[in-house]
Amino acid sequence: MKRENEFEQSNETRRAFLNKMLIGGALAGGYLSLGGNEFTASAQEVKKADEKTADEKPKAAALTPQEALKKLLDGNKRYASGQLVHPNQTSERRIAVAAKQSPFAIVLSCSDSRVVPEIAFDEGIGDLFVIRTAGNVSDDIVLGSIEYAVAELGVSLVMVMGHQSCGAVTAVVKGGELPGHITRIAEAIKPAVDKVKGQPGDAVDNAVRSNVRMEVEELKKSEPILQEKIKAGKLIIVGGRYDLSSGLVEVIA
Repeated sequence: MKRENEFEQSNETRRAFLNKMLIGGALAGGYLSLGGNEFTASAQEVKKADEKTADEKPKAAALTPQEALKKLLDGNKRYASGQLVHPNQTSERRIAVAAKQSPFAIVLSCSDSRVVPEIAFDEGIGDLFVIRTAGNVSDDIVLGSIEYAVAELGVSLVMVMGHQSCGAVTAVVKGGELPGHITRIAEAIKPAVDKVKGQPGDAVDNAVRSNVRMEVEELKKSEPILQEKIKAGKLIIVGGRYDLSSGLVEVIA
C-alpha cells in the first residue's frame, strides 16, 4: 500500500521514530490547560525530573511477569473492596515521569465507558500502558503499540481484558446487519462467537470469554517480538474478564 511504502522509505531510523513518538512535543514548555486555568511546570522542575531518570533503566524491567500480574491484581482487589490508595496521582508524580515512562503492565481493554483500567486496577500516572478498542479486538496498529511497550519500555505483562455484557460481543451474538465500520469489529469477534455457539450457559458471557482467549492466543503467536520475549521468560500474556457489578477481574486465560 502507498502509506506503507512511504513509511518504509522514511529516512528516520527506528530509534529516532520511537523517540519522537514518545516525547514529540509533550514537554514543550511544560504547558497544561485545566478548565481555562494555565499551569506551567518550571524549566527547573522538568530539568530535575529529566536528570533524575536519564540514567535509570525503566522500573518495569525490575518486575518479573508474575510480580507485575500480582501488582495488577492486588490493585484490582483494592478497587473492588473500596480500599483504594490512588497511587502516583500527584503533581510530583506527573513531573517525575515527564521525561520517561516506565509502565509495569499493558492492558488491552474494551472502549466501554464503564471499563477504565487505571481506576479498576487502582493505578496512577505512568503505571499502565493502556490500549482500548471496542470489543478489545486487535489489529496491526494495536499489535504495534503492544510491541513498542514490550520492546522499548521493558513491560513484562500484557492483559487482554474483556467485560461483562460487552456491547460489541452482544451485537455479534444477536446477529444481523451492522452499519458503517462497525462491521469490521464484528468480523474480528465473530470467530470467537462461533466457537462457543450452542454451549450451555449465557451466550454473551461465553462469547466474551471466548473472545478474550482468542485474542490472547493470537498475541502469543505474534512474531518476532512477543514470541521471543515469551520464550525468554520475560513476558506473559493473560486474559481477564471484568465484572461490571463487583469490579473484580477474573483471570480466564
